[in-house]
Amino acid sequence: MTQEEIKSLFSSIGEIESCKLIRDKITGQSLGYAFVNYTKTSDAEKAIGTLNGLRLQAKTIKVSHARPSSQAIKDANLYVCGLPKNMTQKDLEEMFEPVGRIITSRILCDSVTEKGKLGIEKHESASTGLSRGVGFIRFDKRIEAEEAIKRFNGTIPPGGVDPITVKFANNPSQNHAKALQQAYLASPTRRIPGPLHHQSRNFRYSPMGNEILGNVGMNSINNNGQGWCIFVYNLSPETEESLLWQLFGPFGAVTNVKVMRDFSTNKCKGFGFVTMTNYDEAVVAIANLNGYSLGSRVLQVSFKTSKHKC
Repeated sequence: MTQEEIKSLFSSIGEIESCKLIRDKITGQSLGYAFVNYTKTSDAEKAIGTLNGLRLQAKTIKVSHARPSSQAIKDANLYVCGLPKNMTQKDLEEMFEPVGRIITSRILCDSVTEKGKLGIEKHESASTGLSRGVGFIRFDKRIEAEEAIKRFNGTIPPGGVDPITVKFANNPSQNHAKALQQAYLASPTRRIPGPLHHQSRNFRYSPMGNEILGNVGMNSINNNGQGWCIFVYNLSPETEESLLWQLFGPFGAVTNVKVMRDFSTNKCKGFGFVTMTNYDEAVVAIANLNGYSLGSRVLQVSFKTSKHKC
């Protein structure tokens, strides 16, 4: 939905002072929410009464008063992974609502790519596809989000068999992530030498061809519009998508995983892709998991480039 379409929709209620669709600073794509200012308070109330819950483009939009900005409500959005695949959005809310007031909630499904936030928000449809076992919960206040992490992180939810990970969706301190990254990269024992790692020169062999890749610059790193895409190589034939969720989830918000499979056997071809929303968290995940021993294999993890094709 474009900004002009939003303006046209809300202008049908009354005179608008301004309308702004919020977009990702890197990709320019819509983040799924917008802000509309009316000239008259009565028109704003009418818009909430008329348009809240309206179905648009297979989505249900939420229209409400935007809350005034304050430190108390910042960084109150949580990322939850490891959820049972049959858990619904309602189940997720019922699980977390004892902790505090929930502003929005969402469970990622196979065909879902947009984020939901305050203002005018697109909620998931129950028929969009299979759950990825990943959800987002935004609380009214940060203190409530902190309590939710303390109470639910590492616990097994109703109907589940494995513990879930609950953490802030957007790292409140990017400086912390950068400091962790720098400290890790400074460690002389940070990597376990793998078959594709060249110790004497700062090169890496590409598993997709017989060529050597030098240091990959920012211009060649792949941002697929949903986040930062990470290439994972040397996976075993039995690898399932759930393993990649478990490996990368603790480092940050993961929106998609894909294991590349052989068409005839349906076995993993030895590599896959993971998409993370935050660049700094993706860097830390790569730094920690590149050279990680998984069974008898050593993983090779890097940002996806044009050399790696899905």
